[in-house]
Amino acid sequence: MDGAGETIMFTGIVRCTGEILEKVESEEGATFRFTCGELLGDLALGHSISVDGVCLTVAQKHDDSVAVEATPETLRRSNLQNRKVGDQLNLEPALRSFDFLGGHLVQGHVDATGTVLSIRAEGNSSIFRIGLPPEVERYCVIKGSITIDGISLTISAMDKGYVEVTIIPHTLEVTNMSELKVGDLVNLEADVISKYVESHVLQCLGRESVGGNID
Repeated sequence: MDGAGETIMFTGIVRCTGEILEKVESEEGATFRFTCGELLGDLALGHSISVDGVCLTVAQKHDDSVAVEATPETLRRSNLQNRKVGDQLNLEPALRSFDFLGGHLVQGHVDATGTVLSIRAEGNSSIFRIGLPPEVERYCVIKGSITIDGISLTISAMDKGYVEVTIIPHTLEVTNMSELKVGDLVNLEADVISKYVESHVLQCLGRESVGGNID
């Protein structure tokens, strides 16, 4: 969400989780300082990092942690406004041109927040039902991709107002999904490919409707 003007992408494959050590709020937004495990040596001032699916910039680097700054707009559109010291964050560094694309293309631009409606066990996995607003639902399809708190996930089921995703044991182990409870807010980013398709289709229909040619 921050870093306007730059082409920053992620894959939705969480590299590690970090613990919030400090949160400082002001009229200008909020600063979060958190641990970042194996990523600490790879991060430098100015680098972009996905924090629970939000693209933020490393503003400070310490011996054991990094700090990022979130604007008021970022706080309004994400669940970072509710995050507190001790919470775990899903972390992923920005995609590099030679990296393996293990998930799907993620911009780190949170579209809206959703609500955990239910969590149920199925075999060795867990099914999370996530309530979502129309502006995200319109881009969702069965077996399509959605980013939840920075995690690239496949939609296994959906109906009006919600989607379901299947979380395998490995994902529960390496992300903060295991800490989610019914009623919690999660950050949602719809599949950017769906957004592009819609945009181009609407443009084409618009040209056609006024008698223009479709190239």
